[in-house]
Amino acid sequence: MKRALTIAGSDSGGGAGIQADLKTFCAFGVYGMSAITAITAQNTKEVRAVFPLPEDLVVQQIEAVVSDIGVDAVKTGMLHNASIIRAISRAIKGFGIGNLVVDPVMVAKSGAILLENEAVETLVKELFPLALVVTPNIEEASLLAGFSVKDLTDMERAARYIWEQGPRYVVIKGGHLLGEELVDVLFDGKELRHYPGKKILTKNTHGTGCTYSAALCALLALGQTVEEALPLVREYMELIIQYALPLGSGFGPTNHLAPLFLKMGLLPSEGGKGW
Repeated sequence: MKRALTIAGSDSGGGAGIQADLKTFCAFGVYGMSAITAITAQNTKEVRAVFPLPEDLVVQQIEAVVSDIGVDAVKTGMLHNASIIRAISRAIKGFGIGNLVVDPVMVAKSGAILLENEAVETLVKELFPLALVVTPNIEEASLLAGFSVKDLTDMERAARYIWEQGPRYVVIKGGHLLGEELVDVLFDGKELRHYPGKKILTKNTHGTGCTYSAALCALLALGQTVEEALPLVREYMELIIQYALPLGSGFGPTNHLAPLFLKMGLLPSEGGKGW
């Protein structure tokens, strides 16, 4: 069985962070492991508290699983501060991890800040050059590129700029584009590729960014290339958003295992014994 590691924050509401990542790894038949960078108290409406873990504990989690179980791909999510980012970067280098997906998580769906301002520069300088692929959404791409990303042309321009910071691939996710159009943009330093998708109108999209990067990580672990994986990621995202769960009074979570229940002939909202 292929193995994937998520290095990210914990979401007590279960819709994002390592909880979303592990559910996504499971959906793709990949053995999931986690190294927690921070503990959050959050639900569908708000992030009430964030408690970052000491960087040496974060590194010990990474070393414990990589040295024993091993990894085929790794993704990072919420890293919170510069010291954690530097420690993770050293660990990634030390283990020679190549299949690295960096999701530059900066702001929660509720608007809460998840990455300290002074840590953005560290993220770009220390971690981006180690990444196989970086997966910002439009808001994150705007912050990283230094201009407002509003349309497809802006996405292409931002992808080129972010690629110059060191990753081999940049994927800018188009889920937040205004209008009915949804296009993800991939840049590999030479060619721009577009991956269109269907926009599903729902407020229940908590954790979609984490889930997208986790799905890509899982497919990389399974031996797919970035170009091969992205259409499958887009297909998966559309299904789990289509069957998103109206839980809580804010932004509800997606339904990470919906494709499996559908294959078993069960309603994803109900679940049940299908094995």
